[in-house]
Amino acid sequence: MVGHLKRTGVILAIIVATQSVSASQVPSDAEIRRILTERIDRYHQSVGIVVGVIEPEGRRVVSYGWMGMNDPRPVNGDTLYEIGSITKVFTSLILAGMVERGEVALNDPLAKYLPAGVRVPDRNGEQITLYDLATHRSGLPRSPSNFSPKGPDDPFANYPEEQLFAFLSGYNLTRDIGAKFEYSNPGVALLGNALARRAGRDFESLVRERVLVPLGMTSTGFSLSSDLKSRLAAGHTSAFRLTPAPNWNFPALAGAGALRSTANDMLTFLAANLGYAETPLASSMAAMVKSRRDVSESAKIGLGWFIEKQKGAEIVWHNGGTFGYKAFAGYDPKSRIGVLVLSNNTGGAGVDDIGRHLLNPSVPLLSGEKLVLKQRAEVSVDPRVLEAYVGRYQFPDNDIWTVRRDSSRLFIKSLAEPEFEVFPESNTEFLLKIADAQVTFNVDKDSPGRASELILRRVWENRQRGKRIE
Repeated sequence: MVGHLKRTGVILAIIVATQSVSASQVPSDAEIRRILTERIDRYHQSVGIVVGVIEPEGRRVVSYGWMGMNDPRPVNGDTLYEIGSITKVFTSLILAGMVERGEVALNDPLAKYLPAGVRVPDRNGEQITLYDLATHRSGLPRSPSNFSPKGPDDPFANYPEEQLFAFLSGYNLTRDIGAKFEYSNPGVALLGNALARRAGRDFESLVRERVLVPLGMTSTGFSLSSDLKSRLAAGHTSAFRLTPAPNWNFPALAGAGALRSTANDMLTFLAANLGYAETPLASSMAAMVKSRRDVSESAKIGLGWFIEKQKGAEIVWHNGGTFGYKAFAGYDPKSRIGVLVLSNNTGGAGVDDIGRHLLNPSVPLLSGEKLVLKQRAEVSVDPRVLEAYVGRYQFPDNDIWTVRRDSSRLFIKSLAEPEFEVFPESNTEFLLKIADAQVTFNVDKDSPGRASELILRRVWENRQRGKRIE
């Protein structure tokens, strides 16, 4: 009788889910391929994009494009991409599993699992907990302040664990722990480090043992075998000119963004989260979206996953971006639809809108100028004008950009990125080709010799303003 009731419940769930899918009108393979073709051939947003969809009827993979500008092999469901910050979901899943096993508690202080010589900042008697790290409420900044790469060729490879600990030991919190959401890459990296230390193994082994092997994800990992390397799509930058980008490695920040995976493997991951497959991780996955903290009026965050109400539906999602790739993974728990989008270009508007549109067709796709900034002709600017822009500018998320002049050329560097050149389109407006972004400097009328503000504009987001700091 119990087995019969279980089977009946499953059948009813599938019927309800199928009705939801029919109402949502998930786009057909032909429509998805049309979207991808337009993105690549018309807007030059990528070289190769792969979309994975999972629904009650099963899985499907739709792809268009190639492995690289110099690699004519077509991309498919077995092509590897860097998935960037979607790695944070895997890190938080390990946390949920270790809580379930009684190995750690969400409210355990981070300091409990780090070496004795590492100072973890506190504030007003409160300590940073594992829960704070997973939900980006630790008070730690978006990027470590002691990251100073010399160039774009694998800059994080020379940022070891000791340097991450040095950043943490020297950092002073600017707000109370838990007071405000602030996305933090070093925070989640430290979470992964702490969990690995508690488990007594390196983080890569921990991810493989606790997530990849139980789910059968054989084409996902940090370091790659020769077979996996042969299936890794080449990364690219910019939508103005698709330029090959080197692959980055993250030895100290692995838990924040170092995983590579395929559409087929990520569909396996989404299938487990949606309950299509029996897995020992089911209860841990469910726990990830139960405990929620506010991000904004319309969004919350669980353990790793963002949870957002959009156009009448609630979606669970995370995206990722590395130097040469963009990725989106999300699912609708009510309709039981999951979507995965992988792209081998970091420029342009990314792929988030495609993922959201496939989950909920009432969410519009980006087009026209919302996809690619209009590139204007470069002009010559007097070096004395450029000198007014030299300095440091702080954004609301505490990221700091440093502007440097070298003769008649201007360079910009954020905390978490190497230095890149910006190209003048007027005396005050510059193009950051590597990221398809425009930078405008506002010069204080009372102090014409220096700019007071740097305004960053990307096609897919509102303008961000960085104020000059000393």
